[in-house]
Amino acid sequence: MARLPASRLRALEDRYAELLVPDGATALIAQTARAWIDLNRSERDFDPAMVSGGHALLPLASAKVRGGLGVVPRRLAREGEIWRGPISAAHFIERIEQHHRPFHEALSTLLDRTLARFGTAVLIDLHSMPPLPEPDAPKFVVGDLFGRSAQARFAQIALEVLGDGGGANAALNSPYAGGHILERHAKPHRNIHALQIAVDRSLYLDAALDQPAPGLAQVRAKIGALVAALTAEARAFPLPLAAE
Repeated sequence: MARLPASRLRALEDRYAELLVPDGATALIAQTARAWIDLNRSERDFDPAMVSGGHALLPLASAKVRGGLGVVPRRLAREGEIWRGPISAAHFIERIEQHHRPFHEALSTLLDRTLARFGTAVLIDLHSMPPLPEPDAPKFVVGDLFGRSAQARFAQIALEVLGDGGGANAALNSPYAGGHILERHAKPHRNIHALQIAVDRSLYLDAALDQPAPGLAQVRAKIGALVAALTAEARAFPLPLAAE
């Protein structure tokens, strides 16, 4: 159905980000290509022109959709249209029902179980990102929806851990503040806190940004340190959090 080869569609991937998950962490890993369905977009975040046939689907008008990056991506930067033509409404809904909804239902269940057991749940929404072009650009970007998805102390801890204590190598909410996963699942008022972490692919992939490189072990250890630090913080003050 795509007019672009699979090799070009890799630009949409969080390439090998699952290899950064440390031992002992509970992880929910997407197995479906982002070109097929983007789990970090709302199911209403689609371009109506790319869904054919009579339907009662209600799209959201968003900047991402106008740029071709909806729940089913339509365009790829410097490559143009992804698909040979519109997809049927039935096929669009099938992608939502078989992939998008089950993922978010499973994530909700994991967070609710964690909250019930510990009184607090912390979600790390782990992504990769292309190297940013600016001089001294951050290698890690922490997103908390500008303070809406987690108490500020969680984002501060993430900046300290990922930025080697000073935050110089990590940025907050720029250029990535978080997407649908944080919007949907973060509930700080219920003690469910969520951060989006974007990792520069050049830190752990080869020069072609295609295959794992020796830096993978170091980045994985840093994500492990982040998990440990956020866990310790969440466990340190369970009663004050529960009282808010």
